[in-house]
Amino acid sequence: MRQSGVALITALLITAIAAIAAVAMASRQQIDIRRTGNVIDVDRAYMFALGVEDWATQVLIRDRKDNQIDNLEEDWATVLPPLSVEGGVVAGRVNDVQGLFNLNNLVNNGTPSAVDRQIFERLLQNLGVNIDIIGAVIDWLDKDDQQTFPDGAEDIEYMQQDIPYRTPNSPMASPSELVLIKGMSYEDYSTIAPYVTALPERTTVNVNTAPAQVLMAVVDGLTESEAEQIIEERSEDPFNDIGTFMSHTLVQNKTVNQDSIGVASHYFMINAATQFDQGNIMLYSLAFRNDKAEVQVIMRAQGVY
Repeated sequence: MRQSGVALITALLITAIAAIAAVAMASRQQIDIRRTGNVIDVDRAYMFALGVEDWATQVLIRDRKDNQIDNLEEDWATVLPPLSVEGGVVAGRVNDVQGLFNLNNLVNNGTPSAVDRQIFERLLQNLGVNIDIIGAVIDWLDKDDQQTFPDGAEDIEYMQQDIPYRTPNSPMASPSELVLIKGMSYEDYSTIAPYVTALPERTTVNVNTAPAQVLMAVVDGLTESEAEQIIEERSEDPFNDIGTFMSHTLVQNKTVNQDSIGVASHYFMINAATQFDQGNIMLYSLAFRNDKAEVQVIMRAQGVY
């Protein structure tokens, strides 16, 4: 009788273990199915984002064929609101990043640019950020390992960090690199970020698309109210050439380096936000458009550019 009881208990244990294993396998299978479904949803959302990118490039191509200047009243500057598509939602917009200050302008052909340093210094002052970081930014970009006096920073500064790293000594790929630079707080970076970009070559600031703070930086002595007035006027009558901008009553008696400004742009950031079921994508595509109206996407990033 005792042997029968042991056999019964053993059988129950085996049944219980088998049941637990079956439940575990079924649960794992459901997780794997859901995970696979999520991967598929993300892939489809990404394809939708590429569709938004293609829409934007076609708008940019058409725009260059129509005219040779760029301003915020053109079709490319129109926001694509959230639109329902089969299985998902897409939205997007195009930003002219040549309306911003290009951080890589600070070093040209391996040599620090005094003119661009002055522009950047005025931008920081207008934003209430300490200008002492400029030396460290230049050292981040230049090719040598000589520290800019007195506030620069080269490898020796960064290799002493808890998590050591080196200076790239090359142009920035993204303005987010600023957070790695000596003396840069995240608060200061958040203040600067809306007004700067990082482009692969020296670029001019498009005065038809630049925000007030950037206009104040390129035009020495321009006040915020004057910059806002220029922005209001250009929305009705964009500048067709540099001469028209230089002859503006609020600009003509102030100091402007004409090599630093323009009225046309080559670089644009395409922002795409898409959703397919459980998949969500934020895609940032940096596009270059030449004078022949040819557009090439030169960089893509997901999340934060």
